[in-house]
Amino acid sequence: MAMTVEAAPGQKLYRAVVDALRREIETGRFVEAQLLPAERVLCELLDVSRTTLRKAIADLVTEGVLLHRHGAGTFIHRARPRVDQPSSRLTSFTEDMRLRGLEASSRELERGVFLPTPEEAMMLGAGPNERVFRLGRLRLADGTPMAIERAAVPLRFLSDSGKVGASLYEALASRGFRPTRGLQRLRATLVSDADAELLGVAHDSPALYIQRIAYLADGSCVEFTKSWYRADAYDFVSELTLSPPVRKAQR
Repeated sequence: MAMTVEAAPGQKLYRAVVDALRREIETGRFVEAQLLPAERVLCELLDVSRTTLRKAIADLVTEGVLLHRHGAGTFIHRARPRVDQPSSRLTSFTEDMRLRGLEASSRELERGVFLPTPEEAMMLGAGPNERVFRLGRLRLADGTPMAIERAAVPLRFLSDSGKVGASLYEALASRGFRPTRGLQRLRATLVSDADAELLGVAHDSPALYIQRIAYLADGSCVEFTKSWYRADAYDFVSELTLSPPVRKAQR
């Protein structure tokens, strides 16, 4: 079925194609995250030249309506939920999404009991022969990939690691080991090719990389997590207060 292209007086043809493609995308003609039809097919549907079509597609990529992946093609760019994440509060991903009215879900990438890596042993204060439960997950909000989390917990805090469900913190709390404070380090990074595929972003896309260490009330380290958050889906927000002025000592 052909798509209607109607150029207004004085409007360039490729801008009319931009409007027509945007209209078809918004009305659901194309399945979200599906490849656009081949150029030849679109040219026939729109009755325009390839040069005109390519200029229109380039504009829609700039607008964020379409996403071009080198070697793969041009995709419909699904709208992503965006989250403001307070960086001063220790909560789980599941709890964060629930508070925002979003449905949290996960796709497991790794689960098992292992000897700690040197990094895990150092961060958790675990011995080289003390086993840790490791859980790697792709975290989603309303079905949209938001972050990759790779967590490690000393096995002594999770005697039955097989019962860990949607929330690691809920599993720890059920055993009486809910974290009470944490330390986070955040920096900008670029996602690897493999992580870009998981997150549904272009290769070398920017991401927020976070290392988190969580502690129990007695000071024991209970969790070490490394996370990669989509830079286009997360804003980390901190509340700041002004320190009172320092009084000079009286002589």
